[in-house]
Amino acid sequence: MAGVLSFSDYIGGPDDIIAAQAFPSDQKQYLYNFGTNITGWTFSADYQTLVVDEISFNRYTGQPNFSNSIVIGSFAKVELTGNNAPQVQSASTGTVNLRVPSGMYTGPIVPDARINIPVVVVAFTWTNADTFPTTQTHRWAFVQAWEPDVTVGNPVGSAGYTALTV
Repeated sequence: MAGVLSFSDYIGGPDDIIAAQAFPSDQKQYLYNFGTNITGWTFSADYQTLVVDEISFNRYTGQPNFSNSIVIGSFAKVELTGNNAPQVQSASTGTVNLRVPSGMYTGPIVPDARINIPVVVVAFTWTNADTFPTTQTHRWAFVQAWEPDVTVGNPVGSAGYTALTV
């Protein structure tokens, strides 16, 4: 019997990957508290939409299960800039706001999709100011869910979609 495969396991990353389901109109803000003075640190964020052929969901927890999933394509990467770029709240206390804007994926979605699902992956990266700087990244994976005002359709047929060939 197949087990539940998390997004972190699926993409092959560390535990610094968080998966959630979201609507394209959702926008969120996350406060990172580094617990130290972050003067001289640099911060950036970007996102890219992947299209996964199928996803199942754990019926008890609601968490996505990627055990049988394959990435079949993607859309171009986009940098978060301006007001959507990470904002240092307080350098002396080490707090930074990560803004996740709405409209990162604007293509069609199949309602209650279990096939050809867009997953927006947001990467938040920081580099400290040490003599030998350390760079780290957290990734957030937002499984896109259909909502009113979103075109009903298959993302594979959208402009900008690039099929993955291996």
